[in-house]
Amino acid sequence: MKVLLIGGGGREHALAWKLRQSPELDVLYCAPGNAGIFKAAEAAPFDVSDHRLILKFCKEAAIDLVIIGPEAPLVAGLADTLRESGVAVFGPSAAASRLEASKSFTKAICAEENIPTADFRHFTDKEQALGYVRKQGRPLVVKADGLAAGKGVAVCETVEEAAAAVAACLGGSFGESGASVVIEERLLGEEASFFALCDGHRAIPLATARDYKRAFDGDKGPNTGGMGAISPAPIASAALADRVMRQIVTPAVDAMQERGMPFQGVLYAGVMITAEGPKLIEFNVRFGDPECQVLMLRLKSDLLPVLAAAAAGDLSRCRLAWSEETALTVVMAAKGYPGDYSKGSVIRNVAAAGNVEGVTVFHAGTALDAKGELIAQGGRVLNICATGGSISEARSRAYRAINEIEWPEGFYRTDIGLFSKGDAA
Repeated sequence: MKVLLIGGGGREHALAWKLRQSPELDVLYCAPGNAGIFKAAEAAPFDVSDHRLILKFCKEAAIDLVIIGPEAPLVAGLADTLRESGVAVFGPSAAASRLEASKSFTKAICAEENIPTADFRHFTDKEQALGYVRKQGRPLVVKADGLAAGKGVAVCETVEEAAAAVAACLGGSFGESGASVVIEERLLGEEASFFALCDGHRAIPLATARDYKRAFDGDKGPNTGGMGAISPAPIASAALADRVMRQIVTPAVDAMQERGMPFQGVLYAGVMITAEGPKLIEFNVRFGDPECQVLMLRLKSDLLPVLAAAAAGDLSRCRLAWSEETALTVVMAAKGYPGDYSKGSVIRNVAAAGNVEGVTVFHAGTALDAKGELIAQGGRVLNICATGGSISEARSRAYRAINEIEWPEGFYRTDIGLFSKGDAA
């Protein structure tokens, strides 16, 4: 098969790494890619925001399957453009992508389908929203309604923090994505990420994961796109995973089909395991990043035919096998992230890190400069991943590998794999 992968982060490097292992793969193209991805894939010569050029490339290169990694092109309707012209696509339509693009839309689906989730209110008026916050007088979660690259969520301890988050959101901090705001009760429990492949009318479960959103050790600091992950999620028993599928994932997939917007792709349910049971925090309409990295390390099955089956609308014959090992990833980010950060700093000794037993390094925001040196070009830059017979073995290997890397301008959390209880979101 000839495959085109859209995206340029750690998630896409992990997908490219896994796709490259498939005996069914003939050629793998990627755009925009990164320095690591281009060791596994050929660069595709177009701007990923130009749907017309992507379609033209697919026709000229006789692409058999397009795999769309990030949420932005999905929300912008890239899958629709390609499907309407007969190109097979793994990734939901723009309409189905509203499950991530609009938190208020998802909350409405939850209310209509009795999907357990946090109590919430939706506002476009700042004064009304602030009045609600003051009336609640308790810890709340404030979310920009639209896409914000994982950063539009404020977990607030006090009324003052919630009021400031509302003011920032409705004051333009997230542009159009923050033109409306969802304010939720703060759920207490342990968080886990559940993934399912969907073909439009059925869903099959993938492995579970647990990610770390806060920037600093001890789950402190601002929310990020993710600073680390482990798989399987420590709390996610087989019985719990089955309950999440029955109560959250399957009802959502059924609801989307009934509404004429069938979901094809991967549905990611961020769930809080509360005293009352699992409750949905949010849906994402793509593989999580960095959760995808740990999932790909544990997946024993060939990924390509399964994604092709989902794109074709028939997952009925697909079965997946998973390693019993733990996979863990630590994100190395540029100092200042998720705020302002500098680009262009040189990173050395990445190859030495990859030589540590059980370690795989996935690139995210990297590029090669004119001298051929590896440089940081984004906020989250490297994913240092490791597998092991336990969480402790995997994390020991990952941090041993990090110690090999020379990058003074970077930082990372030192507690990935240690904090798995007592979360709140």
